[in-house]
Amino acid sequence: MSIKDDAQRVHANLLKTTDPDIIERINHFTFNEVQNEVDLSDRVKMLSTLAYLLGMQANAEYKVMLPVALDNDVTPIEAKEVLYQAIDYLGLGRVFPFFKITNEILTARGVKLPLKSQSTTTMKNRLEKGEETQIRLFGKQMKDFAKKGTINKWLVDNCFGDYYTRTGLDDRDREMITFCYIAAQGGCEPQLMVHAQANIKLGNDKEFLTKVVEQNVPFIGYPRSLNAVTVINQADEAVNDKN
Repeated sequence: MSIKDDAQRVHANLLKTTDPDIIERINHFTFNEVQNEVDLSDRVKMLSTLAYLLGMQANAEYKVMLPVALDNDVTPIEAKEVLYQAIDYLGLGRVFPFFKITNEILTARGVKLPLKSQSTTTMKNRLEKGEETQIRLFGKQMKDFAKKGTINKWLVDNCFGDYYTRTGLDDRDREMITFCYIAAQGGCEPQLMVHAQANIKLGNDKEFLTKVVEQNVPFIGYPRSLNAVTVINQADEAVNDKN
């Protein structure tokens, strides 16, 4: 099976009786036109879509698409890492309901929980390791960033020390899904710009990020997609100007 086949079948089962003319167009655009024109691996498509759905609080669609992701090259560990990292970008209040959905789906598929821990830091070294990660991703100017304020310190030890240091996803994966969380929220364009630049510096270039946005247009809609593309273009110019 494929993303197209799996997702079209599930959506058709939900809407074919009540909304047959619309489900025809939904399935054609989302799972034929977009899937055929966006040249990304199935794994990247599904990781980005899960992150977008978390970012826009799309509980029902996440419940539909998580099994599709698991059937198309996303492992349970990777799915969980997308969920865990969302906490720092969306807030626990918005992410917590997705734990129940995710755990129910994994359990129903015979996945034994808890999964193997991907943590690499301790409570004693998370600040140090978080700073190392920030510097690696954003540059030497992040040295002593934690000393600039309380929230700054939390960004270092919690966001980067607790989550970015985990295995299961690499730096490029984590920056890509972070871009998706932020783009899905809207209104966070300064942070989106920072992470667009980080993506580009890591090798997730302008073309790649644009494809990630295109993949998720059906889920997030046009206004926030166009905003994200504008930020990508500006970030690419900024990175190239510095080079």
